Amino acid sequence: MVKAKIKNKANRQKGERTNRNLLYDFRIQSLVLLVVGFIFYSNTFKNEYALDDGIIIQKNDYVQQGFAGIKSILKTDSYDSFYRWMNAKEQLTGGRYRPLSVVTFAIEQQLFGSKDKSKPETDVASIRHFGNVLFYILSVIFLLYLLKTFIFKEQPYLPFVISLLFLFHPIHTEVVANVKSRDEIFSFLFIILTFISVFNFKKTNKLFYLVLGLVFYFLALLSKEYAVSLVIFIPMLLYIVNGNTIKASLISTIPYMFVAALYIIIRYKIVGKGGQIENPDVLNAPFKYANSPEKWATKIQILTNYLKLLFYPNPLSSDYSYAQIPYTNFANVSVWLSVFIHLSMVWATIVLFIRRNILSFALAFYLIHLLLISNLIFDIGATMGERLIYHSSLGFIIIVCVLISMAFKKLESKNFKLILGGSIVLFITIGSAIEVIARNAQWKNDTILFIADAATVPNSALANGNAGKAYLDLSEQKENKPNETELVKKAVYYLSRSVAIHKDYVNGYLNLGVAYYKLHDTMNAKKQWDYVYSVYPSNPILKKNYLVLAPIYFNKGMRLGMKNYYQSVKYLDTAVIMDPQNADYWYNLGGAAFMIKDYEKARTAWTNSLLLKPDNDLAKKGMMALPPIGTK
Repeated sequence: MVKAKIKNKANRQKGERTNRNLLYDFRIQSLVLLVVGFIFYSNTFKNEYALDDGIIIQKNDYVQQGFAGIKSILKTDSYDSFYRWMNAKEQLTGGRYRPLSVVTFAIEQQLFGSKDKSKPETDVASIRHFGNVLFYILSVIFLLYLLKTFIFKEQPYLPFVISLLFLFHPIHTEVVANVKSRDEIFSFLFIILTFISVFNFKKTNKLFYLVLGLVFYFLALLSKEYAVSLVIFIPMLLYIVNGNTIKASLISTIPYMFVAALYIIIRYKIVGKGGQIENPDVLNAPFKYANSPEKWATKIQILTNYLKLLFYPNPLSSDYSYAQIPYTNFANVSVWLSVFIHLSMVWATIVLFIRRNILSFALAFYLIHLLLISNLIFDIGATMGERLIYHSSLGFIIIVCVLISMAFKKLESKNFKLILGGSIVLFITIGSAIEVIARNAQWKNDTILFIADAATVPNSALANGNAGKAYLDLSEQKENKPNETELVKKAVYYLSRSVAIHKDYVNGYLNLGVAYYKLHDTMNAKKQWDYVYSVYPSNPILKKNYLVLAPIYFNKGMRLGMKNYYQSVKYLDTAVIMDPQNADYWYNLGGAAFMIKDYEKARTAWTNSLLLKPDNDLAKKGMMALPPIGTK
């Protein structure tokens, strides 16, 4: 009887160990991450394109060419096609050479895109969204492998908790739901794969893993410039985790330094230094109107804005540009609080590195990636952005989880630990699910995203301008025709706010002109577009807008022809400015000018008409009727 009880107890203990081992198993934990990831992000599969997807994918000639465009993608700035379309020079300091994700878009276009090149705007969107989610989840599973196999080998739950929290942190919704942000996902994925290869090479000394690591590292660099930081992180990890000396750790990093140098040479050869002239638009130069102390104070304060979003990611926005974040100065206490917090983190990084504490790596991973996007070293062309803190968020999550784990070790009751830990994870999971799924839905398309974000960041010129454009798009939809005027008036409201905030906001004036045109207010429409003409005469959108307005002024000029030739010339002059390629407009302007005896204007107008339409007999007759040059 006693033996039977002992045997039953042993069986129960064995069963408990077996169940526990199943929970520790990498395959089980990976499966959980896979399922949770698809549950959280599957509602992006039906999304369309939003934000910069238009520039990088829809209006990118190289992407739309499929395989044929890959060569151009690899040898040009990521925004090259957009710059050419806008008749603009390279504008962003440092340029943007991130070809890997763009190459995958071209491949998707070739394999799954419509052969009807006139309709690329909704092409392959669902496949691209699925790809983003899949690559994102894979990166988290490889993160789990890295943490579980090499960094936290003795802590079976901690790697899984870190990976899980990283997987569903709401601040990552922009990276996953915005197709263009695949560059961020790829960068992180190949950084993690590089770390794994480094550890495998140190463990086995097999050349295969060294070569694999160098390939992964090069792919990480082609994804985004962030990977340059690995020449710091690789020796840090080898020193802290493997226990190598600093000298040995640095020597192990030398091959990766050569790859980084090769990438920098290639990058410089292709994009050079990027935009060389001071960017005239505050939307790309966010500190343009700040004096030097204001620039530094504002940049420092923004660092704590990131921390706030990492702790409590609500509300979220795709835009934080001018003037949502007001300039501040060093009289602001929060600026000095930010200085204290971040200098303390730097000090802790150094002290913990000497002690070979993994928190040093986590702090460095957070701080160095934060430094790269902080505008403190070089201007990145943006105030702040949720996608920009994506890499740093891993360091943040590791820090939080390790500190909580240390606190849990002081608790004696194992059951209490499990209940408390499970409750915390469950609470965060439910809250994150609500936030992530809702935010994914707002990334459905530009219209939904822009209207939602205008309410979140009401002082942003770009957000208001985008919301105004969204209402214009809604007014064009067939089902909204009964409410067209109301929607256009909402567009005017937001667009007027945008240009009030940013006096030189070209797109704001362009779209405000469209709104007035739809309200039949041609005078105000022309006023907005004339302003654009004064600052950006080669704007391709302006040319198209003028073509719509030109017939109105031409018809007015023609109607006035028999009543008031002076007024007729005024309107016809405007018509030819808006549509200088129209031979008939030039001909009629010449006729009106002839009637008021402005023979030089008539001669110029008819000459232009004949240049465009050499067989215009009426213009020829007009030229013959003109007095000799110099005759009054």
